[in-house]
Parts: sequence; C-alpha cells; structure tokens
Amino acid sequence: MEPFVAILLIVGVSLVVGAAAFFIGIQVRKKVGESKIGSAEEEAKRLIEEAQREAEATKKEAVIAGKDEAHKLLTDAEHEISDRRKEIQRQERRIQQKEESVEKKLENLEKKDETVNQKIKAAEQRLQEAEKLKQGQLDVLEKISGFTQEQAKAYILDSLDGELAHEKAVKIMEYEQKTKEQCEKAAREIISLAIQRVAADHVSESTVSVVPLPSDEMKGRIIGREGRNIKAIETLTGVDLIIDDTPEAITLSCFEPVKREIAKLTLEKLISDGRIHPARIEEMYEKARRDVDHMIRSEGERAIIEAGINGIHPELVKLLGRLHFRTSYGQNVLDHSLEVAYLAGIMASELGLEPTMARRAGLLHDIGKALDHEIEGSHIEIGVDVARKYKESETVIHAIHAHHGDVEAKTIIACLVQAADAISAARPGARRENLENYIKRLEKLEEVASSFEGVERSFAIQAGREIRIIVKPEVIKDDGMVLLARDICKKIEEEVEYPGQIKVNIIRESRAIEYAR
Repeated sequence: MEPFVAILLIVGVSLVVGAAAFFIGIQVRKKVGESKIGSAEEEAKRLIEEAQREAEATKKEAVIAGKDEAHKLLTDAEHEISDRRKEIQRQERRIQQKEESVEKKLENLEKKDETVNQKIKAAEQRLQEAEKLKQGQLDVLEKISGFTQEQAKAYILDSLDGELAHEKAVKIMEYEQKTKEQCEKAAREIISLAIQRVAADHVSESTVSVVPLPSDEMKGRIIGREGRNIKAIETLTGVDLIIDDTPEAITLSCFEPVKREIAKLTLEKLISDGRIHPARIEEMYEKARRDVDHMIRSEGERAIIEAGINGIHPELVKLLGRLHFRTSYGQNVLDHSLEVAYLAGIMASELGLEPTMARRAGLLHDIGKALDHEIEGSHIEIGVDVARKYKESETVIHAIHAHHGDVEAKTIIACLVQAADAISAARPGARRENLENYIKRLEKLEEVASSFEGVERSFAIQAGREIRIIVKPEVIKDDGMVLLARDICKKIEEEVEYPGQIKVNIIRESRAIEYAR
C-alpha cells in the first residue's frame, strides 16, 4: 500500500512542477514577444519616416526635372515659332517681289500691245495706200501693154512655168547624179562583198521525178492486173504516173513537190520489196509519208541551224522543211531562202545593224510558198498571216510583206531583204522563166512606156532588164526627159511585176535634113 501512495505522491508533485514550469514559460514568452513587437514597431516607424523623406526628395527632384523639361520645350517651341515667322516673312517678301515683277511685265505688255496696235494700224493704212498705188500702176500697165490683168497673169505664169521646169529638171539631175554617185559606190561595195562571201550552187528543178526500174518487166507489175496497182498508187499519192517507151524508167508528174516525193519513195520501196499489190501499196505509202515528214523536220532544223537563228515556232520549222520540196522558176525555195538570209545578214553587218534579225527575216520571207498550194492568196499574204499567227516580230512580218514591193519598205531590214531576194534570183542559172510569161512581161513594159505622150517607140531589151524609149524631139525637150523617165519608172513599179530592177533609157535625137538640087 505504501509504494502505491509514494507513486501517487511523485506523480502529483510532477504534475504541480510541470504546471508551474509551463506557466513560467508562458510568462517568459509573453515578455519576449512584447519586447520584439515594441522593437518592430519602432523599426517600422523609422522605415516609414525614411521612406517619407526619400519620397519628398524624389518629388522635389521630379518637380525640378519637369520644370526644366517644360522650360526646354517652351524654349524650343519659341525658336521654332521664330524660325517659321522668319520663313513666312521671306516667303511674303518673295511673293511681293513676284507680284511687283508680274505687275511690271503686265505694264510692259500693255505698252507693247498699244505699240503693236499702233503699228498694225499704220501697216494697214500703208497697205491700203500700196493697194491703191498698185491698182493705179496696174491700170497704167494695162493701158500701156494692151493686156488685161488676167491676160498678163497668164502670160507671166506661162513664162515662169517654162523657167521653173528647166530649173527643176537641172536641180533634179544635179541631186540625182550626186546622190547616185555616193549611194552607188557604197551599195556596190556592200553588195559585192555580200555576193563574194556567199557562194551558192544552183540546180534547176522541175515538176517531174524519174524513178529508175531494174527492168521493163517491172512496169507491168506496177500497172497490175487491169491497172489496179497504178490506180491505187495514183489515188493514194495524188500523183500521175507516166509509163511510156522510156526504157527502165517511170515518170512521176505533180505540181505539189511533197506529194511527188512521197510517191517517189513509195515506188522505190515497192520496187525494192518486189511485192506490189493494193494492200502493200498502202503500207509502203504510209512508211514513205512518215519518212518525208521526218525529212521535212530535219530540213527545217538544218535551215535554222545554218542560218544561225533560234526561237522559231516548231510549226514554222516544219513549213521551212516543206520549202525543201518547193521550187520557184526552177529554183529550190529553201536554198533560196537560206541564200537570202546569208546575204541580208552580211549586208546588215556592213551597215552596223544586228545581223540576226536580218537573217531571220530573210529565211522566213518566202514561208508562204509552203502553203500556197493549199491556201488561196499570194504567198506574201499567206506568209504574213502565218508569221503573225506564230508570234513573229513586226520587223519580220513587215519584211515578208514588203519583199516584193506590195507595201512600201519602211525599215532597213525590209530593204535588205528586198535587195538580197533580188540578188539571189538574179544569179546566173538561178531561175528559168516560162517563155509565155517572159514575152507578156516584155510586152507590158513596152505598153507602159508607149502610153506616155511624146514617146515614139519603145524596146524592151536585156531580157526585160532595160527598156529603151525613143521620144519625139519636137514634143519632149531635154529638160523634160528627166521628168518623163521618173514618171515611167513610177508607172512600171505600180503596174509591172518583175525581179530585180529595170533601167529606163530615154533617147532624144534631133535631125535637120535638106536636099541640094
């Protein structure tokens, strides 16, 4: 029992001691906290006072800075206002000076107007006096001469007309002679140089082709039973086959050279193959047509490469290739076009121009001849339409349009193409002409020359390159020969188609004949 009491006693004492210690700790903490709160409040008051002092200082500095900035802005504004006032004053002075100047000019103009008006009035008065004097003199002259005013005027005009005709003819002869001498010298040098640098071979071509045969027995096989093979060939190709007594040869006749070439290749393939019947003919015809299409493209590409130009539309390349099979007066048109391109390019270089455009115009100048069997119209009209369709330049289109003189040549390139075309066509052996057309052209030349008053006889010579005209001496005087030659040239240019140029040679002869009896 005693140990239990002792334990209880110890526990109770412990509780009392713990409670006392807890109470004492609370009191101690309270005092410490109160002391810390007091010091914190003092520190906060000190910080607030320092912040207030700093704020006051900052406020004073900001006010001072603001006043300085405002003063600076005010000063700048005053300076700017002052500068603007000065500028306005200068402008006002200038305007005032200009106004004064304008006023002075107006005053001077008014004075001049008054002076001019006075002079005009004086001139009118003098003119009236001169008219009166002139009329009086005319009346006196009419009485002295016995001519009326109209008769005298007609007499004077007739006299002047004769004198002016003489002076005009003399001046024309002088200027023409001087210009011809200068231009012909330069033209000869340029053209001769171009001709020397372009050497061309000319082979006359025709509208027929000859296909050699291995034997005359092949003619019968080509004709076939009841002529079925030859009919099939002619129907497919559109070419006439002429089988006559010529040994080991068949003649193909057609004005369309591409068709004739296809027919020739077809026959050559059939003869080489040996099997000739309608089905085989159709097969060989298709192969030949493809071969000719390939040949056309190759020839067109060869032409543009040799001419040294690029950027030509593929369809124009094909048309150029077709010209390989086209002839004009027996001259191969593609070879002629290449020659014209070379000549035009050389002459353009000699004149200091760009030769590429001249070669391009020369190569394409006869492009219409590739289609003139298929489209109605002259090869010039067709060529212009085709060139415009495939976006060629206006320079090239104009050169095509003007190369035969259908329109007036307005560019140097067009003139060069004209000259090159005439040179190429006029080379010996370049062209042959139908006899009937040749005779008609000569007759037309003589007819044009004989249509003028005062012409006694005319003769076309030198294959139509020259026309000699004998005039009546009592009608055409020496002065009038120059004017007559120019008029005849103009009419020939308007009415006659001819390659190259035509020399007009006028001859006037006066004879005095008497008989001694």
